[in-house]
Amino acid sequence: MVRFLIRKYIKNYENTQDRTVRAAYGTLAGVLGMVCNFLLCGIKLFAGIVTGSIAVTSDAFNNLSDMGASVVSVISAKLSNQRPDADHPYGHGRYEYIASLFVAAMILMVGIELLKSSVDKIRNPTEVHLAILPLILLCVSVAIKVWMFFFNRYIGREIDAPVLRATAADSLNDAISTGAVIITTVIGTFLPFAIDGYVGIFVCLLIFKAGLGIMKETIDLLLGRAPDKELVARIGEIVTSGEGIIGIHDLIVNDYGPGRCIASVHAEIPAKANIIRAHEIIDALEMRISEELGVIMVIHMDPVITDDPHINALREWVTAAVSGVDESYTMHDFRITEGEERINLIFDVAVPVGTPEKKITADLDVLKKAIRAKDSRYAAVIAVDTYVP
Repeated sequence: MVRFLIRKYIKNYENTQDRTVRAAYGTLAGVLGMVCNFLLCGIKLFAGIVTGSIAVTSDAFNNLSDMGASVVSVISAKLSNQRPDADHPYGHGRYEYIASLFVAAMILMVGIELLKSSVDKIRNPTEVHLAILPLILLCVSVAIKVWMFFFNRYIGREIDAPVLRATAADSLNDAISTGAVIITTVIGTFLPFAIDGYVGIFVCLLIFKAGLGIMKETIDLLLGRAPDKELVARIGEIVTSGEGIIGIHDLIVNDYGPGRCIASVHAEIPAKANIIRAHEIIDALEMRISEELGVIMVIHMDPVITDDPHINALREWVTAAVSGVDESYTMHDFRITEGEERINLIFDVAVPVGTPEKKITADLDVLKKAIRAKDSRYAAVIAVDTYVP
């Protein structure tokens, strides 16, 4: 069913890197979300009125907020599809992240209001009436929400859209909460005390959990979450496969929204390599990464002396010394400036993100002393950068 709708309503649906196709996916998901949630809200409101259950009524208003989230999804799909401009040269893809944050805020607001109603129901309980038709309608609503979960999850994965993944998670929570409401509504009619308000609180807790989870994920994206490890590994594989590339370092990946990724890396090449040929290889690698991974890639060439035995031996020794201080540390960009009484060993040490500053300072002191002990003329000039393990 999901694939049928995609093939029917989205042209070139396989080209998910295209902005227009992505917008069409988002619009389709949003429109279906609005229709389904409006229908579900009506079903649950009817069931809530007939049974007198605050839990069912709470669930209905939760669907009303979901319908609003679907509207936000459609709007964000349109806004994020805008072309880059002077003020936003990398496009408007982060509108989708802002939309996810707005959806999370809506979910939490609904949860707060429903919590108030549930507490009031506990203080002033009323009888819940069991009726067959409302229960059947609630079961149908669970089935619809489960289908919406699979639909939104599939599209969210296809176009890497956090707002749709958030919607999918919310749909699954809705299905679980409605199922709980059905069970407790049936059980509650046979109990000597009212449990309706307590079930309403349970539904509210599920709503809070979904809202806070979506908010955390979205804030992580807006702050700049660590890049996907598989993407980093694949970029590394492609770059190091280039002719004459010795190694890479300082890989940086910037996320400007789904399908809008810009990355840069330093590629080490022999210092005596043909610069024109090296540039051709770099250009080809950048184009390949763009075509295969959809990432705008910038590769910086770092010349490395490879034919001087003295420098090679020192490089190997310093590499081992850096690892000896801490196995997680790596060394790159090694070079030497020689004077009569002082020889500078200049290099970068990459440390894992989150390493305490005090530890880094102490480790570098140990490293500098080891280098000085090897030869009193040696002076270590060290720059520190970080990497994600």
